[in-house]
Amino acid sequence: MNYLSCFFLANLFYLVSADEEVIKSKVYHKDNFNDEVIKNNHFVMFYAPWCTYCKRLHPTWEELAEMLNEDDKSQVTIAKVDCTISTELCSLNDITGYPTLLFFHKGKTVGVKFRGTRDLPSLTTFINVQLGSDKEVSEEEDDVLSAEIVQKKVSGLVELTEETFDKHIQTGHHFVKFYAPWCGHCQKLAPIWDLLAKEFESYNTLSIAKVDCTQHRPICQSFEVKSYPTLLWIQDGKKVDSYRGSRTLEDLKEYVESKLSSVIHKEAVFTPPSHVEKPELQSILVKSQKGVPVDLTGPDFNSVIKSGFTFVKFYAPWCGHCKRLAPTWDELAKKKFPNQNVKIAKVDCTLDNNRSLCDEQEVDGFPTLFLYRDGKKLSEYHGSRSLDDLFEFITGHFHDEL
Repeated sequence: MNYLSCFFLANLFYLVSADEEVIKSKVYHKDNFNDEVIKNNHFVMFYAPWCTYCKRLHPTWEELAEMLNEDDKSQVTIAKVDCTISTELCSLNDITGYPTLLFFHKGKTVGVKFRGTRDLPSLTTFINVQLGSDKEVSEEEDDVLSAEIVQKKVSGLVELTEETFDKHIQTGHHFVKFYAPWCGHCQKLAPIWDLLAKEFESYNTLSIAKVDCTQHRPICQSFEVKSYPTLLWIQDGKKVDSYRGSRTLEDLKEYVESKLSSVIHKEAVFTPPSHVEKPELQSILVKSQKGVPVDLTGPDFNSVIKSGFTFVKFYAPWCGHCKRLAPTWDELAKKKFPNQNVKIAKVDCTLDNNRSLCDEQEVDGFPTLFLYRDGKKLSEYHGSRSLDDLFEFITGHFHDEL
């Protein structure tokens, strides 16, 4: 097929039989592309006239062009390039399939690829995102950003930018969602991610965050983000893990809890109360006799477990499994045992004065259930956490020891 034939087919393809036979989008080729594309923001369709998907997109593309190209003050120009004619130009822009849609920011000749659904709302949303990411920050605004706290939390969720990202993740633990606004899976995850952030907003060295990759591409490129959404666990500035599980709120919560439990003994991730009162030993024993789980702290632990049987739950307030066990543990404390010298206790491993205790007792996950007799550890419980099974576990060791 010669040049004239290609040109004829290209023009025939873009003539619309309805209303007017006027092409609203700009037509570029190798001789004018670089000169024109730097003058304004451009959204360019690279196509082939024979491509079925290109034909389907054509009416929408021209509608978009009619919306934006008719206004002299428009911030974006809608254009197209026929790759059967401008083969070298398409090759330079790494066009390997049709249609390929690239957004070129004003003054730049490297485009941002559109990967969403090719409908008018998705295309206009993408344009709005790109126009938003092209805003220049003045020196005065930049100084204000630097002077403020790295990033404000809104309902627990931290939205990171190129200005705030590096400093924010430098220390602590961060579960970060890398996303694109046009991505359907990202849109479905958004309300769940908000709830997840709300769930953990009290944690002083943990953040649930998000990064818009359409606005902050260098961040996403540095973490090799190749699909959306990508969920990464980042610790002290380094990627530790990539989450690939189910995106339900419960599964995401359990993932965060499991990650935190692996580092709980290295640092306190929960903001403890400003003042923790040390209970007297006598009041602890009275509490036990009234059928209430005993709250133990490091200084009291050995004194309480030194006589009789003590069944201790080592836990963290944020742990989902611990929360589910809590009402059963309360009921267990009310049970009447054959031997009255049985205490049901619990230790919050996130409190400062309990961290060394949990280390000493070799607690490596939550909840951890240990049974003690006369100050010595007898056994760790691994079975079902039903009330009857927990009760039988204690009484079984009770009879064995007697």
